Amino acid sequence: MQLRKKGFTLIELLVVIAIIAVLMGILMPALQRVRKQARGAVCQSNLKQWGTMFTMYTTEHDGKFNTRYAPAPPGAPHQGRWFDSMLDYYLDAEDIRLCPVTTKLANPDKVPGLDIWGDTFTGWGKVDRGGSQRIGVYGSYGINGWVYKAGNPTVYGKPANLFWETMNVRGTADIPLFLDCYFWCGWPEAQDTPPKWGPGDGPNGEDWQSRPDADSMNRFAINRHDGDVNVLFMDGHVTPVGLKGLWELKWHKGYIRNGPWTSGGGVQDEDWPNWMRSL
Repeated sequence: MQLRKKGFTLIELLVVIAIIAVLMGILMPALQRVRKQARGAVCQSNLKQWGTMFTMYTTEHDGKFNTRYAPAPPGAPHQGRWFDSMLDYYLDAEDIRLCPVTTKLANPDKVPGLDIWGDTFTGWGKVDRGGSQRIGVYGSYGINGWVYKAGNPTVYGKPANLFWETMNVRGTADIPLFLDCYFWCGWPEAQDTPPKWGPGDGPNGEDWQSRPDADSMNRFAINRHDGDVNVLFMDGHVTPVGLKGLWELKWHKGYIRNGPWTSGGGVQDEDWPNWMRSL
């Protein structure tokens, strides 16, 4: 008697395929979360390394952030911003200039006249030679401009007495130094307004941007990490901060931490733009 070989029926195959589909549906969100968490961890590691470089720089300059109005390093065309003055510290550190969430640069080929501003998922630069910027500078992080060494009587029209200038101050754990940003700097104020829409939600699929220095909190309030941005604080620690929480940090010496966009200042959920209410 010849035995028949047993195989799978069509129904059995369909059941197996259905089970695999269900398992994939369960696993994919978990894998995506793990991937996002890994990117966030790399971003935080980048900022820790930047913190080491800032410490090295200020140690060599009497604890001062004398970047904006300090003599520029050799070869710089102007008195240096942070990326000019600190160039020797990060020049060979290509891998820490961009958060892994940013997938492209605004001007990767340094085309003259092309916009160099980034957005939530785009790094700023590359900056071609012109004005005070060095050729080829780029990144996805920006400095809290209030840490600069102030000019007299103002810097960009901002009172010199509000600038930190040095690491040797109290409360450094609450002072943001370097963080996720779509430009290389910003000078947040308590009254700065939040972005009106989220990433890619603009009329033409663009991010919200308000570029003037007078309303620059939105440069940092970008949804790169599921409602958070990663922040390097002046004391050297790095941690994610919720977008709404940015208004509660101590940005400059006179910053009002219970301002109009904080719970202490009376902000209500409905006051926030729609895209931020659930964050």
